[in-house]
Amino acid sequence: MKAITDRFRPGDRGALALWLGAWLGVMFVVAVAPRALPALFDSRPYLDRWAQWDAVRFTKLATYGYDGPPWEKFDPGWPAFFPGYPLALRAVGALVGDLRAAGLLISLVAGAVAVVALARLGNDAERERVTDATSGVDGERAPSGRLGTMAVVAMLAGPGAVFLFAGYSESLFLAFALPAWLCARRGQWMWAGLLAMPASAVRITGLFLVLAMLVEYAVGAHGRRSRGLRPAGWLVLPFLPLAAYTFYQWTRTGDWMAWQHAQEAGWDRKFTMPWDALELTWQAAFAVDNEFTLAFRIELAAAAVGVALTVFLLLRRRWPEATYVGLQLVALMTSSYYLSIGRATLLWWPLWLALGGMAVRWPRAFTGLVAVALPFAVLQLLTFTSGSWAG
Repeated sequence: MKAITDRFRPGDRGALALWLGAWLGVMFVVAVAPRALPALFDSRPYLDRWAQWDAVRFTKLATYGYDGPPWEKFDPGWPAFFPGYPLALRAVGALVGDLRAAGLLISLVAGAVAVVALARLGNDAERERVTDATSGVDGERAPSGRLGTMAVVAMLAGPGAVFLFAGYSESLFLAFALPAWLCARRGQWMWAGLLAMPASAVRITGLFLVLAMLVEYAVGAHGRRSRGLRPAGWLVLPFLPLAAYTFYQWTRTGDWMAWQHAQEAGWDRKFTMPWDALELTWQAAFAVDNEFTLAFRIELAAAAVGVALTVFLLLRRRWPEATYVGLQLVALMTSSYYLSIGRATLLWWPLWLALGGMAVRWPRAFTGLVAVALPFAVLQLLTFTSGSWAG
């Protein structure tokens, strides 16, 4: 498990400093925002400002399970949420006494794990660049850590970064998925499979993670060619939470496709030809003007970034990462309309690593990109905590 237990290095400390600084800054902004922008905020307590949209759903799931609160009309969309995050929320909530605070605490700790793993992935990518540049002569030279640090900066400055801090499942997923991917890239397949298991219990994105891991095992330098067939058994493990959740919902509903049908019943998300989904989203973004207009524009921009990223990964022959991002895009862009693609960008660590590489090669361009992105990140933070839809 060396990928996880390596002693702290400057890149790790830098990533943690960035995360803690960003977290403190975000918490402060939300605390003072009602004074600075009274027209956007009401007088609700601080924790209630974070209890928005899916954060409320997660607290209800943690409290009442998939039947929902007994006094509310049954919500057929409940099975769309995987059980991993509500279970974690319930456990931490029992310790701290408030599920809203528990959500923020989970995101704080999980985000710290995620940024360290992302920085280490950047260090490995930088080491690979050194090896390629020197044909292996100086391949053992320690990376500077700059690529990993800048990847963390890019992720924290992204427009969807608010969901790393809120009581959402993104941080917890990344806290398992990024170390799992780090282990897979280093050929530590037992730990890769074990860490991907809880990731699969947190979000459906775990399915795309394990499929990418299978591709990494098939074509990677530390996969089948060097380790043989025995490690492949560990990659069965991440499928188990998916199978167990499917079986559980079948026992409740009698429906083997309960997750998909919950998407349809709760959000009217059905398989749609991609051009029809694009047309409907475009109309929602530009033909009307309401509280969702900005969110749909962000969805379109995020989809364009995802397509460009997938093409970039394919051109670079990064087949596992292209599998991970590309399959998510196929699923998201063949839905009735674009929803949560902007939020999904948080989970695309190949994007943050690519931007980290951009920072190493073209620092001025990277600085300009961050300067453009940060106002949108602040806007999304204020939008979400004031109760409006942010993705």
